[in-house]
Amino acid sequence: MRPTVISPHSPPPVAGPPPHGIAVRAVVPGDASAWLRMRRALWPKGREAEHRWEIAQFFAGLAREPLAVFLAADAAGSAVGFAELSLRGRAAGCRTGRVGYLEGWYVAPHARRRGVGRALVAAADRWARSQGCLELASDTAAGQRRGCRGTSRRGV
Repeated sequence: MRPTVISPHSPPPVAGPPPHGIAVRAVVPGDASAWLRMRRALWPKGREAEHRWEIAQFFAGLAREPLAVFLAADAAGSAVGFAELSLRGRAAGCRTGRVGYLEGWYVAPHARRRGVGRALVAAADRWARSQGCLELASDTAAGQRRGCRGTSRRGV
């Protein structure tokens, strides 16, 4: 995987409000089943038991990562995406020693190309800045080029 710097040293991006009918918020225990469903879609090779354990560890405050999780919900309240975040001491391509890291980023297929991913990355960027980070990075694999273009179009 090739780390991609999403938000280099620059002023905060102007992302605007989330798309109409989409709310981005911190995940809560009642979101566990929706988060599990989306994690399994993003990481299908992971065992369900492992995903469940990691979610339980997060809500118990025992997880080393992710440190923060944001969920995007549509107007009906259905979860349509999530972003998992951590902090790293460094990341390839970054210039600072404390970097916000987008560990996982998922938008349900029916909700794509509507600004949901952009809203999740904007929330991730705000979180990273609140943690004292000047940069936000993420890994990308060869098959994830479309997602990279999405963050590039965002202008960060």
